[in-house]
Amino acid sequence: MKNKKLLLGDEAIAVGAVNSGITGVYAYPGTPSTEITEYIQTLPLAREKGIQCRWCTNEKTAMEAALGVSYVGQRALVCMKHVGMNVAADAFVNSAMSGVNGGLIVVTADDPSMHSSQNEQDSRFYGKFAFIPVLEPSNQQEAYDMISYGYTLSEENDIPVLMRVTTRMAHSRAIVEINAEPQPRKPISFPKNPYSWILLPANSRKKYPLLLENYKHLEEIAVASEWNRYIDGKDKSVGIIACGIAYNYLCENIDSSFAHPVLKISQYPLPASLVRKMASECDRILVMEEGQPFVEETVKGVLPATCKITGRLTGDLPRVGELTPDSVRKALGLAPHDTFAVSDNVVARPPALCQGCGHRDMYAALNKALEEYPDHKVFSDIGCYTLGALPPFKAINSTIDMGASITMARGAADGGLYPSVAVIGDSTFTHSGITGLLDAANVNADIVVVISDNLTTGMTGGQDSAGTNKLEAICKAVGVAPDHVRVVIPLAKNMEEIEKVIKEEIAYHGTSVIIPRRECIQTAKRHSKEKQSK
Repeated sequence: MKNKKLLLGDEAIAVGAVNSGITGVYAYPGTPSTEITEYIQTLPLAREKGIQCRWCTNEKTAMEAALGVSYVGQRALVCMKHVGMNVAADAFVNSAMSGVNGGLIVVTADDPSMHSSQNEQDSRFYGKFAFIPVLEPSNQQEAYDMISYGYTLSEENDIPVLMRVTTRMAHSRAIVEINAEPQPRKPISFPKNPYSWILLPANSRKKYPLLLENYKHLEEIAVASEWNRYIDGKDKSVGIIACGIAYNYLCENIDSSFAHPVLKISQYPLPASLVRKMASECDRILVMEEGQPFVEETVKGVLPATCKITGRLTGDLPRVGELTPDSVRKALGLAPHDTFAVSDNVVARPPALCQGCGHRDMYAALNKALEEYPDHKVFSDIGCYTLGALPPFKAINSTIDMGASITMARGAADGGLYPSVAVIGDSTFTHSGITGLLDAANVNADIVVVISDNLTTGMTGGQDSAGTNKLEAICKAVGVAPDHVRVVIPLAKNMEEIEKVIKEEIAYHGTSVIIPRRECIQTAKRHSKEKQSK
């Protein structure tokens, strides 16, 4: 029995995972991956089955929790955005060496064009780097179907599976045909060889050659995979390799008269024998892929130098940003569609902190307090408070990665900067800031750390924050002097008091923490509506 639903790509993955009998989904919110976990949290079937679906402190802890589920023979899903892979990388790469017991799928949602990210990182490189197979659906139906397939692939080959989606796949909707018979959760079982999970050098030296040999087998599987397809054509002047959602864009631009060979790729390792087949038949190959020229560069490594390869590196497709049906159309040599000219009435509207946001009052007080220190610098972090870099505040000087504010402020202070200030959010602090604060406290670094606490993970939609009601205790526990862990309420009426506290902590030549605490107005509205509806 099957039914049809209109689903986001993220939601299709969520349903596929629940129907595959997972024990838990482990994730840290990050656009464009957030909706996977959120959708599972709303599914009655997930609650009925007792699926673990609370947010983790960061992507590394999520990956490690999923490995624990796999160790006891059950299935787990890990979700993150592309930069989260950097945080999870230690556990992710080593999981290829330990192998799996229960099936394990890691979903990474890449963000080409950087709609809400600091880079255009392509997660397929992680799969190749770790010798882990990668699935890249071309549409929402494949995103759903690949989850069940991925768990089988994982268990049959004793290895995690990486599923890579991009923003348009994650956040666009399509009709998806759903299998209405969910699988039961698997019973607890333990690895046949428990020593394989102990990555001592003696064990790892034995496992590494096996991992490399298995990767050859995974390529054979990719060649025969239902997700990779060679579609022959009579016109051999150009052959097209279309990866993931790029295949969808190709299909939007062609009709029955299209006569070029097409190699659709949605499973990696790259099926080299199919690539060689195309190269032997076609004068030129055009590679269409979302993200970096991963396949384009790989193809050049498996084909003779005389074979002409075109794509992002040659300028036939844009080197940066998302692919679009229009950019694919241009690469195919087709005339552009008629479009409307851009209106002169359309004015750019940069993002801004919400009116009434506590971060606004925090920045207003911070700017005022720092006026008498012309050489000050404020190191910030990843969160909605990063918008403090824009007018009217222009309050911060750096944003690099999760947790970097505290460690950069400590390093700048070591270099002689005074005052050196860090601004970090409550969720980012528990994600990656605690260890930096521990470093600072251990040397009593001359920094002021502002943990702007809005009691939620605001930037990604108001998910729970791991540090709620615990921040003071955490700061004291890592060694910040109790007298220099101070809480203020960021409201306009308290501006004088907040400025005074900031100045006092700047004057204290040691590690201090100021916590401006007021609930995010968006979550406050939602909580108010929830109370009224009861």
